Amino acid sequence: MTQTTPSQRLYSLDALRGFDMFWIAGGEEIFHSLAKITGSPFWQTLSDQFEHPAWNGFHFYDLIFPLFLFIAGVATPYSVGKELEKGTSRQKLLWRVVRRGLILVLLGIYYNNGLKIHPLAEVRFCSVLGRIGLAYMFANIIYLYTKQRGQWIWFAGLLIGYWLLLTFTSAPGFPRGDLTMEGNFASYIDRSIIPGRLYLKIHDPEGLMSTIPAIGTGLLGILAGQLLKNSSLSGAAKSVRLALAGVVSIVLALAWNVVFPINKNLWTSSFVLNVGGISLLLLAAFYYIIDVRGYKKWAFFFTVIGMNSIFIYISGHFINWKYMTDGFFAWVGQLIGSPWNAFAMVFCFLAVKWAVLYLMYRKKIFLRV
Repeated sequence: MTQTTPSQRLYSLDALRGFDMFWIAGGEEIFHSLAKITGSPFWQTLSDQFEHPAWNGFHFYDLIFPLFLFIAGVATPYSVGKELEKGTSRQKLLWRVVRRGLILVLLGIYYNNGLKIHPLAEVRFCSVLGRIGLAYMFANIIYLYTKQRGQWIWFAGLLIGYWLLLTFTSAPGFPRGDLTMEGNFASYIDRSIIPGRLYLKIHDPEGLMSTIPAIGTGLLGILAGQLLKNSSLSGAAKSVRLALAGVVSIVLALAWNVVFPINKNLWTSSFVLNVGGISLLLLAAFYYIIDVRGYKKWAFFFTVIGMNSIFIYISGHFINWKYMTDGFFAWVGQLIGSPWNAFAMVFCFLAVKWAVLYLMYRKKIFLRV
C-alpha cells in the first residue's frame, strides 16, 4: 500500500469526479426505471432522491453540481498552487484563471442555446457551466491573493453576508426576509439585470446573485486541497480531519436551516455547508481508500469518466447516445422484453458512453478548458 505525498497526483480526485459525473451521464435512470417498473415505494423513494425539490429541502441530486465545483477547488493547490511554487507570476496565473472561467461561461451559453441565432429575449445566459466558471474564477483569485487565514475570512464573509442580504431585503411588495421564489431579493435582482430569459421565468437557479455563495463552495474545496497537499499529517490523519470537518459542516447547516432554509435554487449559506459537509465526507473516504490505502483498481471505472467530465456533460449536443445505444444493443431489449427491457437498456446506454470515454482515455484525448 502507498501513501500519497504532496507531489503526487490525487487519484482519488479523478475517481470522485467520475463518481459525480456518473449520475449526470445517466446513472440516475437506474433508480427511475426501477421505480417505474416495480411501483415499489422503496425504489420510488430512491428515485425521488434523483429529482430536485421544488424549492426548499435537499435531495441527493442536489449534491452533483456543488460537488463538482468543490472538486475543482480541491484541485487548485495542485494546479495553480504548483505553478506558484515554480515561480509563475500571479498576473500570468490570474489571466489563466479568468480565461478559463470565461470560456466556461461561453460554453454554458452554447449548452443552453446551441449554435443558433435567437432573439435576445429567448437567450438564457445563466448556466451550470457559467456558475462553475464564475465561482471557480473568483475562488481562485482569492486563493492567488490571500493566505489561508484570508481564505477562511472570505468563506465566512460570503456565507454570512449572503444570509444578511437575503434576511434584510426582499423584492418590492414583499415582507423583509421573504424567501419565496417571487419575493426573495436575489431572484428580484436577477430579474432586473440579467438579459434574455430566466430558467423559471421569474427565477434562475444559476443566477448571478446566488453565484456569490457558490464562490464559498469553491473556496471550501481549495481549503480541503491545501490540507491534503501542504499538511505534514499522515494520510490517515488527513482523512479523519476532513471527515470531522464534514460532520461539523453538516451540523452547522442543519442549525442554520432553521432560519435560512437549505435551498439549492438560492444556493443558501446552509446549502453551502450541507453539500460542503457531504463533499468533505466523500473526499475523506475516496482519499483514504484510494490514495492512502492504495486500493485503486475498483475506482478505474469512475476515473475514466472523471478524466473527461466536460465532454460527457456537453456531448449530448453533438452525439445521439440513444441512437448509438439502440444501434448496438436494441437486440438486448428485444430479448428481455417488457417491462425489464427499459432497465437493461439503461446499462447498455451507460456501457456505450463508458466505452467511448475509455477509448478517449486510452488515446489520451481529454477535453479540458
